[in-house]
Amino acid sequence: MARPILWIVVPCYNEEQVLPLTAPMFLQKVQELTDGGKISKNSRILFVNDGSADKTWSIIRELAEKDEHYIGICQSRNRGHQNAVLAGLMEAKDRCDITISIDCDGQDDINAMDRMVDEYLDGAEIVYGVRAKRDTDSFFKRFTAETFYKLMKTLGADVVFNHADYRLISAKVLQHLADFEEVNIFLRGMVPLVGFKSTTVSYDRAERLAGKSHYPLRKMLALAFNGITSLSVKPITLITAIGAGFSFIGLILMIWAVVKAILGQTVAGWASTVCIVCLLGGIQLISMGILGQYIGKTYLETKHRPRYIISARTWEAETRHYLEDDLS
Repeated sequence: MARPILWIVVPCYNEEQVLPLTAPMFLQKVQELTDGGKISKNSRILFVNDGSADKTWSIIRELAEKDEHYIGICQSRNRGHQNAVLAGLMEAKDRCDITISIDCDGQDDINAMDRMVDEYLDGAEIVYGVRAKRDTDSFFKRFTAETFYKLMKTLGADVVFNHADYRLISAKVLQHLADFEEVNIFLRGMVPLVGFKSTTVSYDRAERLAGKSHYPLRKMLALAFNGITSLSVKPITLITAIGAGFSFIGLILMIWAVVKAILGQTVAGWASTVCIVCLLGGIQLISMGILGQYIGKTYLETKHRPRYIISARTWEAETRHYLEDDLS
């Protein structure tokens, strides 16, 4: 069996502080896997600049000039983490045998790649990196993170518990993932939908090496809501069930009120009326908001806008450089 060509896909957004620290780590891992006979010497590290406002793209270009293993693409503007990962995967799918997506911050254990590649060589097409424990997290962070995954699962999004975007995907799977044309991207739920043989590899997550996190609680909640509404209609089913339940309760109360009126036992009930109106009004507003999210997503999907636009590639710059030398 020929050694597979691996592309490590690394999304980057304002990572000028941490990139000089983690880039050599990625390169060392590629060299270790190559020397160990697990991957081809033609393997690469693909940095995806997600419209950074700092010197991230300049650093990527400098790395590409120093070592052929480093390559990079630059998006025309910031489009978000999920779009950046997808851009890298789609760029890699026709040029390699396997990809491993990993964040740039150094928190994911890079040594788990060895076991990921081993699982691929044993027949797995997708290998999910899963956190073994969350002992280093605060109670609040651990609670919100675990609630995030449980809520996603409950509401119909097929996600792997404690898995983010650290995963190995074969080129075969990527070819089918490319057929998913939705604009609202949530890869943690989309990849399992493709199918094929999959497994997990557990690892311990470390502290960020430098810089600050780009995923505060606000963005995590937005990601969760986007994932749920992009992959499942269960919230609408839940709204229907709640509406049916309250309609049944309302029917019972209406019968009770009629009976009380016939018996002449009715009394003024200002407090109960206000409570019922407020409760039903709140439920209606929430329901309208959720329905509005689905309608809005449908509106965006019908536009068929591009999910990412590549404005530059490091190897294109190299080609131009060679052509200029030949012409001169």
